[in-house]
Amino acid sequence: MDRRLRAALVDAGLVALALLDAWLSNAYAVRSTLTLSLVAALALAVRRRHPLAVFALTVPALFSGYVLIAPLAALYTVAAVARSRLPIAACAVVAGLGYFLPWPLDRVDVGDLFGDPLGLIYAAVFAGAPVALGLLVRTRQELSNRFDELTAGREREQQLVAQTVLTEERTRLAREMHDVVSHQVSLIAVQAGALSTTTADDDVRAAADTIRRLSVQTLTELRQMVGVLRSSGEPAQELAPQPGIGDIPRLVRDSGQDAALRVDGVADRSWPDAVQRAAYRTVQEALTNVGKHAPGAPVTVTLSPAGPALRVTVRNDPPPQAAPSPAMPGGGGHGLVGLRERAEQLGGVFRASSIADGGFVVEAVLPGEAQPAPVSTSRRLPEASLERPGN
Repeated sequence: MDRRLRAALVDAGLVALALLDAWLSNAYAVRSTLTLSLVAALALAVRRRHPLAVFALTVPALFSGYVLIAPLAALYTVAAVARSRLPIAACAVVAGLGYFLPWPLDRVDVGDLFGDPLGLIYAAVFAGAPVALGLLVRTRQELSNRFDELTAGREREQQLVAQTVLTEERTRLAREMHDVVSHQVSLIAVQAGALSTTTADDDVRAAADTIRRLSVQTLTELRQMVGVLRSSGEPAQELAPQPGIGDIPRLVRDSGQDAALRVDGVADRSWPDAVQRAAYRTVQEALTNVGKHAPGAPVTVTLSPAGPALRVTVRNDPPPQAAPSPAMPGGGGHGLVGLRERAEQLGGVFRASSIADGGFVVEAVLPGEAQPAPVSTSRRLPEASLERPGN
């Protein structure tokens, strides 16, 4: 139940109980006494906002009408809300006197009053019980708030510790990646460059140049990833423009496979950078998988709009029977899982499945508000269907 609703129900019940007490105590009293008692009962409706004023309204009824519920509730509220001890003590003394002294006051016999110790005890209990309960409730609330603060502080501390551990682990991974992968890829680039300058075969030279260019591109992307891993949770500074759909023709051309690109209705529009990166990585991973699992198979890469979204489809035919299968390390399926996660983070759809003729299809629908493409851009995607190499 909502806290405000629960408080309103408690106040309503308390007012009803105080009204009943006022009526039973003063039903046959004079009209003024009954009126003061009813006013004291109704004042409890605003006791949370104006506790001292409400207690002041209950004092006349306490002296003249001998009501109990309204003064006790008002005194409890003062003790639970007031921050200073002085108003609490003053209200407790007034409540005790109202219970102890008879009305009207001009008929008070001082000797008889102090000769009644039992009445003094009752008055002390009458005033002390609601004060003690109010102070107890306030102390409990303060302890609860303090506990919540300590819990929140501990959670923040745990988050800081976890972030520190994560930063250290990311730094270690970045160092290992740079030391191992960067060294190996650099050797590949150097060897490919040496082969390109020493061979007399034009085909071998072209292949070596392609290997060297791809190695340099891999090193560039590796340095970007190392920078991301070494960051401490802040937005990473990109060291170079991230690949987009304008880089897909070069990716298809340099894949070394029997691949063709078909572009339908995409060149005149521009998608957000996240969508373009996801499209590029989808094509990249799909071409890599074709090279691993279906070498020599014809591949068709299609980019087309799907409403406001971008559809990326990579479809390969069955590989030729005589095509050699190079020894490639397996990826464990993590590449396709990563593509699915990219698409889902963007609110898109990803699927990868075999087709009836023995081939395989990878498709991603990446939503994004497509905007008209700029008139001049260095990486504008041509609206064309590229022929396969050798055709």
